[in-house]
Amino acid sequence: MVFWKRANTPPEREQVSAQLLRLIRTQLPEADAETVEIVTATAGLIACVAYADRQLHEAERAHARALLGRVHGLAAEGIEAICELLERHLQELAVVNPHAYTRVLREQTDVQTRLEVLDVLLELALADSELSFAETQLLRRLTGALGLEQQDYNVAQARHKARLSS
Repeated sequence: MVFWKRANTPPEREQVSAQLLRLIRTQLPEADAETVEIVTATAGLIACVAYADRQLHEAERAHARALLGRVHGLAAEGIEAICELLERHLQELAVVNPHAYTRVLREQTDVQTRLEVLDVLLELALADSELSFAETQLLRRLTGALGLEQQDYNVAQARHKARLSS
């Protein structure tokens, strides 16, 4: 049997995550390292959820921009730069193990912040007024990976019930 070693260069998806981290660091120059990691993890999860159904709808694009607009200290140019990177590398970011992002949030944030992130991700999934099976499955897995209970997901989904078409 013949075996080939992998090249020592990191996979493209790891490079894209590092690019996202560097970009957010430059867009939030006054933020501490922990805040940059939290924003990066949240942006990575936004990419994962946006690509869960393998389609990026215009409503999801607009909603992602609005969500990033909530980040204190992030200027409009920074939001655009981050969204451009997310859109350009959506597939690579979505296949990065989302647990790397959830681990950062689980280790560096409190339960209330993680519940808010879950709510933000659910809002994004519903931006096109549909919640696909793939989006539901991903959100349920992310709920557990964030250290939250399934009941937390059910409560969040119930808050958005009026927007659900599936």
